[in-house]
Order: sequence, then structure tokens, then C-alpha cells
Amino acid sequence: MTLNRTVDHVDDYFGTRIADPYRWLEDDRSAETAAWVEAQNLQTFAHLDRIPFRAAVTARIRALADYPKYGAPFRRGGQLFFFLNDGLLNQSVLYVQDGLHGTPEVLLDPNTFSTDGTVALASFTLSRDGRYAACETTAIPGSDWHQIQVMDMATRAPVGEALRWVRFSAVAWRGDGFYYSRYPEPAPGTELTAPVAHQKVFFHRVGTPQRDDALVFEDPAHPTRFNGVQVTEDERFAIRIGWEPGRRGNDLWVRDESAGESAFRPIVAEIGDDSFDVVDSVGGDLLVLTNRDAPNRRLMRVDLARPAFDDWSLVLPERGEPLEGVTTAGGRLFAGYLEDVASRVEVFGLDGTLHDRIALPAPGDALGYAGRHDDGDVFYVFTSMNQPPTIYRYDIAARSSTVFRTADVPDYDPADFDSRQVFFTSRDGTRVPMFLVHRKGLALDGRNPTILSGYGGFNITKHAEFVQHRVAWLEQGGVFALANLRGGGEYGEAWHEAGMVFLKQNVFDDCIAAAEYLIAEGYTAPDRLALQGGSNGGLLVGAVVNQRPELFAVAQPRVGVMDMLRFQKFSVGSAWVTELGSSDDEAQFRYLLGYSPLHNIRPGVRYPATLVTTSDHDDRVVPAHSFKYTATLQETTGDDPPKLIRVETRSGHSASNLNKGLVEAADIYSFIWASMGLFPALPPSRRS
Repeated sequence: MTLNRTVDHVDDYFGTRIADPYRWLEDDRSAETAAWVEAQNLQTFAHLDRIPFRAAVTARIRALADYPKYGAPFRRGGQLFFFLNDGLLNQSVLYVQDGLHGTPEVLLDPNTFSTDGTVALASFTLSRDGRYAACETTAIPGSDWHQIQVMDMATRAPVGEALRWVRFSAVAWRGDGFYYSRYPEPAPGTELTAPVAHQKVFFHRVGTPQRDDALVFEDPAHPTRFNGVQVTEDERFAIRIGWEPGRRGNDLWVRDESAGESAFRPIVAEIGDDSFDVVDSVGGDLLVLTNRDAPNRRLMRVDLARPAFDDWSLVLPERGEPLEGVTTAGGRLFAGYLEDVASRVEVFGLDGTLHDRIALPAPGDALGYAGRHDDGDVFYVFTSMNQPPTIYRYDIAARSSTVFRTADVPDYDPADFDSRQVFFTSRDGTRVPMFLVHRKGLALDGRNPTILSGYGGFNITKHAEFVQHRVAWLEQGGVFALANLRGGGEYGEAWHEAGMVFLKQNVFDDCIAAAEYLIAEGYTAPDRLALQGGSNGGLLVGAVVNQRPELFAVAQPRVGVMDMLRFQKFSVGSAWVTELGSSDDEAQFRYLLGYSPLHNIRPGVRYPATLVTTSDHDDRVVPAHSFKYTATLQETTGDDPPKLIRVETRSGHSASNLNKGLVEAADIYSFIWASMGLFPALPPSRRS
């Protein structure tokens, strides 16, 4: 590529000089970068256009997605609210109905928010009395910048002006207004790349202009902190929480609004490495989920008259399995545990007395259980690698679950596919789990095309879940493997810590061991194995392929963090320093340099065929990571096999609408098959 021009730019890190020849690609709004993106996309789509089965793959994936996709309902005042995409709509539509059996009517259709369906409804939050709703939408398609518009639920009309420059904010109603967090208006042209700073908390009263919003909290001494306020369901307590880049935990401050308190008083005054999540208030006390002195987390009760930690009382003790989360509804606690990465849900009284263990149909992932104090039931969604999402209704008094809605994926029978969990041994002897899904009767002959995916970071658990477009891969005899690498939250904080900062290599070793297991057990071979991951998982792909390129036929990093020396300088990158370290610290710089995907591409080595994917509006992992990585990969390793980048427009860290996501998935599968020299025999669809 002639557009892969270089500049003579060198940075000095503690006496080590590091060239950055593609520094100019960090300016993703320059005309030169735009020309580079256009030329790269022309090359990439010309390659994809030459794949003879690409159109058939796209059609098949669209057919698999063309069915009603429901979200779990939630209640308010006898009404049921739920999201539904009845087929191939770009955005799911919000419906409301009276009770369980009422007639649904459209409440909000986000497909009308923009001409191309890229503006999404990010959240919908009702006031306590149900009179108003705060509708949060994406202000820039795919971006983390949002705006909030209040809607009058009686007239369905907007009230007042939209609140702007909202980012990483919850909406917490109290009376006729709500708390929210916003940033100062950025300079034009810097909205997507400039580091975020000076987040403030405001209170907005319905019907008043944003300029009149009351400032609730600011912290000019700590400009990079994230600040927010939540309100307990009874609206008695406002809870202020702050997070600091460089720390894993949060502080916790409270004010009793029913008593007219104007100042927040500390429960946990300093931000450290312990987390404190307020679940609810009970009898004037707070229920707090914390990992302080409990790496797998426990639920505590805080008497606000005696807020010192030593005076907190235990409600749910720490166990050997991580406590993922706790919700309240109908006077009960719903506690979600992880047992070898499978959900287990137990129901307790507010005092911690066990009432029920919810029986799930198989090992998999169960989410939901949210409700209000006066609800008699809750809804949850169960899914597994081969089981499409099923919505269940749990009757709290009867302690029983019934199927509420099922998913009818076209031309798909879960019984035709096997889903299993295996364990393999990593380099240092650690036992690591991995989920597999494939057709029944798979021959372990080492010739099955296989996609290995992983994440391994930020205490995030990668659950066994159904992905509709993956069926197109599986029905062709493909295997999909999800490795639960260290750095995630699968086994609690100890598992997370084992993949952080100076232990990040453990994550890469786990992924390499997963690939070696799949090959040794006869699932696949290096010429039939693809490695795929997004965001922190994109970093994983880049680092692992640098270290063991011979293990893979295809690499597919999506929106990856590729420049480990400069990530903290863009957008929200400073928030990742706790997890990854920073080149501003000499010891951490040397460790980061040792695995940074951008800085460890080796000349003279045959790399796998590579399709990098990113989006022009990704302001979480800015596209410059992918731009610089691709240019370096192309110039260092050549174009045999191809090294391509696909840059989506009007999209962000994930696809900004359904159809963009489906087309991207089709392009990825097509690229993988073609790079392996395979020609899928796609079945005809019974639905258009």
C-alpha cells in the first residue's frame, strides 16, 4: 500500500527510543487518514467480493436472524414493558401491554430516530410514579456519547430539551427529576479521541433547561475520576460513587434525602482496590455487595448510624464460587453464583435465609431477576452455546418457573448440536475451562474448521451463550471454542488478578494452551484454526499471533487495543491502567513493550491471514489502534496471506444496528473459510 507512508517519529521511554512511524494515523479526522481508510476498505472489499460464496453466507446469516427476538419484560404499575425485534429491524422496538396477557402496543420505535437505523435507544428509565421516562439515545452512532430526552408517559410527547454530553451515566429518578453524569462540551472535532475528564453529577428537574440543572458533585482535584449517583427504590437514599483510574474499587457516600440532608457522608471515604455496590435499602440500612476481605464477594448490611466497616453485618457469606450479582424483588434476594462458569441462582429472604434454588434446564447463562419491592414475579433469560434464549417467569410465592417466551430460530434444532465444557492445562499447570459447540457426531480427525475465541481481562466473565449467526458456521461442520482465560471473572478476583499488569502473559499462555489442546485432541489443525477476539480480546489475538503465528490459519482481531504504549492517552484509555499498567511507569513500560501487538510484529515470519475490524465512531478503543497495527503488519509481513482491515462507518465499539452486525459477521466467516481454502455448502433457507 503506497498510503502506508511512514514518518520519522521517535519517543523516548526511560532511555529506550521507540519509533512510531504511523503516528499520523492517530488523527482519524484528517483528510490523509480518511484517504487511507478509503483505500484500505477498497482493497478489503475487493478481496471479499472475490469470495464466490460470500453473498450466500450473507443471505444465510440474515435468514437465521429473521425471527422475533424478545427481551425480558419488566413491570411498572400493572403494565409490562419489553423490547422486540420481529425480524431484521435495525433496532429493537419498545412495547408496553397491560398485564401478562394484554395487547402489546408500540411505545418507542428507535428505527425512526435516524434514516439509516444507527441511532439506538441506550436505556429507558421510568420515574417511580410512572409519569415520566428518561430515554437515553446514542448522540453519535456507535459512540459512548449519549443524550437524554424526557417523555411524558400519558401523552408520549417529549418534555423539554435533550440533555447533551452524557457519557457513562446512569439515570436515577427522585420525584420529578433525576441525577445524571455529564462532561464539559468537548472542542469540535475531538469528541471521539480526546481523553475524557471532569465528569460532574447534576440533578435535572423535568421541564427545565439543561443550563439550570443543579450541580450535585464535582471533583476538580481528580479530573479523570468517574462519578455517579444512584437512588434506592424507596427514594430515601442518594448514593454517590466514584471510580479512579489506577484503582480497581470505588468509594461510597450517602445522604438521607427523606431527612433533608444536603451533604453526602462517607461510608467508604477513599477509593482503593475494593468494590462496594449498593443493592437496595432495607429498614433504613443499606445492602452492599463487596469484595473487601472476600475475593469472591459477599453481601453485607450497613447500619448508617454505625457505618464503619467492622460494624457491617453479614447477609450472604463468601463462598468458593464467585457471587456475580444480587438483585431484589418481591421482598427477596436473588443471588447469582458461578460454578465452573455456569449460572446458579438462589433465592433468599432479606435476612439471608435460603428460600429456593432455581432449577435451570442445563449448564448455561441465566440473566435477569430484576424487579420492585411489590412485584410478585420476576423474569429471567436462559441461554447456552446451543440453546437460543428462553424467557422464564419466576413466581416468587409459588417458587416456580414457567416458560414465558421461546425463540424460534429458523431452520435450527438445538438437538442437532453438542455443547460441552472441557478443561485444559496451561503452561504453569493452571486448569482452564473452555466451552465447545459443534454438530453431533463430529469426527475428531483434526480437519474441522475451528474458531477459538477468548477475552481474559477486566474481571469480565465470558458466558456460554447462543449467537444466532454462529449457526451458519456450525452447520458447515465448524467448531466454536470459547476459552475462559485468566484475567476474567470466571473464578473470582484471584482469577482476575492472575491476568493483570505483570501477569498478563498468563492470559496469552492460556490462549496458546487452548489452541494446542484443540489440535492435540483432534478437533482441528493449525491450517484449520482461526483466533478471534474483540477489544481486550483483540489485544489477545494480536499478542498471541505474534508469539505463536504457526498455530493459526486466520487471525481476526476486532476493535483491539494494539498500541500498549499509548492507549492511556486516548478517550477512556486512562481507565484501563489498573488492568494493564502504563508506559508512564518504567517497569510497566518494559513489560508492556514485551507483548504490545503493534511493537512485536516480526519480519521474516509467516503470519496467518488477518482481517482486522474496527469502526469510525469507536470512542472506547479508538480506531487508531487498528490503523497503526494494520499498516505495520502489512509493511512488515507482506500480503501473502492477505492482511486486511475492514472499517465500518457510522458504527462504534460494537455494531450500531442489527444489519451492520450481520453483514460484518458474514464477511468474517467468508474470509475465514476462504483463507482456509474451504467452500461451504450452504443449505437453502425455508424463509426469505
